[in-house]
Amino acid sequence: MSIVTEHDRLDAEVIVVGGGPIGLTTACALAHHGVDCLLVEQRRQPKEYSRANNLWARPQELLAGIGVRDAIAEKSYKITKINTLLNGRAVDPIGIADVPSPYGPVLYSGQDVIETTLSEQVVAKGGRIERGRKVTGFTQDADGVSVRIAAADEEDEEQAVGPAATLRCRYLVGADGAKGFIRNELGFGFEPEKLPNCMNRQVDAKLHWRRSLDRDHLWFFYYPRGFCGVLPVWEGYHRLFFLADDTGIPDRDPTLEEMQAIAREVTEDETLTLTDPIWLTHSRFQHGTAAHYAKDRVFLVGDAGHLSLPAGGQGMNAGFHDAVGVAWRLAMALRGKATPLLLESYDAERGGEHRRLDAQQVRGFQNSVYRGPVKDAIMDVAARFLPNIGALIQGSADLQQLTVAYPASPLNEDHLAGVADALHHRTPKAGDRAPDAALIAADGTSTTLFAHLYNPDGRSWGWSLLGFDGRQADALPDLRRAFAAVAGWGWVRPRLVLGAAVPEPGDAVALSDLDGEAHAAYGIGGDGAVVLVRPDGHIAYRGRMDRPEPLAAYCEKLFGTPAS
Repeated sequence: MSIVTEHDRLDAEVIVVGGGPIGLTTACALAHHGVDCLLVEQRRQPKEYSRANNLWARPQELLAGIGVRDAIAEKSYKITKINTLLNGRAVDPIGIADVPSPYGPVLYSGQDVIETTLSEQVVAKGGRIERGRKVTGFTQDADGVSVRIAAADEEDEEQAVGPAATLRCRYLVGADGAKGFIRNELGFGFEPEKLPNCMNRQVDAKLHWRRSLDRDHLWFFYYPRGFCGVLPVWEGYHRLFFLADDTGIPDRDPTLEEMQAIAREVTEDETLTLTDPIWLTHSRFQHGTAAHYAKDRVFLVGDAGHLSLPAGGQGMNAGFHDAVGVAWRLAMALRGKATPLLLESYDAERGGEHRRLDAQQVRGFQNSVYRGPVKDAIMDVAARFLPNIGALIQGSADLQQLTVAYPASPLNEDHLAGVADALHHRTPKAGDRAPDAALIAADGTSTTLFAHLYNPDGRSWGWSLLGFDGRQADALPDLRRAFAAVAGWGWVRPRLVLGAAVPEPGDAVALSDLDGEAHAAYGIGGDGAVVLVRPDGHIAYRGRMDRPEPLAAYCEKLFGTPAS
């Protein structure tokens, strides 16, 4: 007779602490992968005001992979153009949607709308949400995490009341924000760096002005003292924010009259009128990143691991990478399909990316707010010659996050990174995002690589092994041997990408690439290749199609001994 100990009784496989957009996305992703997940949140209702409200192309790809992107898109405006004025001079608009992604238009909604939508998705996928609960402590051991949770006070949700219950889980995910409990308990607290002499004043209100009210535009105004944005918010409102030198500005929330006056001055539109405000606020800025994003069985996602600056609207979007990235790793670990390396790679990848993004955000602020007459003059001249000056001012030419990559990831293995590969600078390598490409399915219908990369059966971890024939008619025997080498890991799904070879009955799913679009997107020449793509759409492994041994060794390193 076996004895069941207290530590064997699980209340959930994973407990997520924090019900903002990133905590809810983590719960959605875990439930999508079949993980028993419980989310606890001290707030009883979604946030009343819309703090973060935009989704760029790459995060939309990730959210599509876990089946929640379309639900958010139904309640979002789709932005296709960014208009920029530099000291009253219009510079070339940014066609923000013109990117190599099926989700080019940027989604703009409201954080309350996003949270409500994601909450519905968590429940629909079988996850659980308990609101009005506050975590007061946790302890780890070799088998799991014991989490102490009490009721949150109805008057002050930051305070716990009454006795605490202890819940048991295998892993704990902290998604409880920049001031959250989990990061500090792990010993990863940091002293944020403050940006001096800078204040943000903001209003969400009904806008009337002489410029377009079409909700497919953003407007950015760079003026002598700072930077202004005019953005759509869901249900007919606009947000106007002013990041500016704080000299002479009262340290309090602005009035509607004050916001209208500065808006008229900055936009040079004396008819601009603001009515029906639903939020007036002010804030100062500080930033920083935790030294680590994981410790043993506890992981951090979103603002729980960093304090982000708002330049370019990147903060929440970076958190979506965290949420999706931690979920597929935990799902595989919980099913015994991963070696420790897989979980260990999360900290290396996401911590490094947040540090890179933090530096990018600082550059954006320096360009937007800390300019001065000399930099303004240089930018004014540059605006006449550089068509992408608007994007560069933001600190990055890739606001859509499509170039987010993990070049130093411990999951990377690349056997094609030779001299010939180096000559093709745009060739995606291990750690890079796997690009999409148009293909033809076996029944003659048009399809894309993305349709076969992201969770192709709706729930799986979605590892895909792409076999490129190099446009060689006799390549199939080599590709079959490569596919056979990974047959013991059933979640690795082979896909033939054929520019010349003709598949036979019994072959893996075959996709026709007679025009070579997919081969070109992946930089595959005449030797053919195999490319292993992770569930989050990043390339893990590249190798020769006639060398199955390194591919098998790589899979054993990540997944363990194959099933017999």
